[in-house]
Amino acid sequence: ILLVNLVSYFALLRAFFIGMNLNKKEITEKIKEIIEDLGYLFIEIDFRGDSRNYILEIYIDNEIGITTVNCSDVSKAIGEMLETSNLIESRYRLDVSSPGTDRPLKFIQQFKKNVGRNFELIIENATSSKISGELLEVNSDDLKFKIEKEIKEINIKNIKSAKVLIRF
Repeated sequence: ILLVNLVSYFALLRAFFIGMNLNKKEITEKIKEIIEDLGYLFIEIDFRGDSRNYILEIYIDNEIGITTVNCSDVSKAIGEMLETSNLIESRYRLDVSSPGTDRPLKFIQQFKKNVGRNFELIIENATSSKISGELLEVNSDDLKFKIEKEIKEINIKNIKSAKVLIRF
């Protein structure tokens, strides 16, 4: 009887956690839709905490830069959706921000506001692990960099990681 109860208990736990994963997917899709409807770029969402107190860290961006007013507007819209849809039944904290300088750029739209800045790049199938260069131009999916004294055009699909270098 104890073994049957343990099996049932673990089956319930498994079902609960599988349900949580599906819930996270649905939450992410709805949040992405809200962000894009408001005219911003959805970068990513990090779920932290536990089932008693979730923390949703949402990162947004655009082509000109994110302000605190932008974050506040997005936070209000997402908060209203979460409250009315009951997708999260426990307590949660919602944090909306720009990705910050420590996160790599993921989308072509993020590069446009960084023309003229220096980058640390990791390129697919490159001979050196990291290269640095100044972003000169953004054309469709191609980025033009000045790397050392050469001008190189790199398709965004070939960039594993791109971080803006901040110089003081």
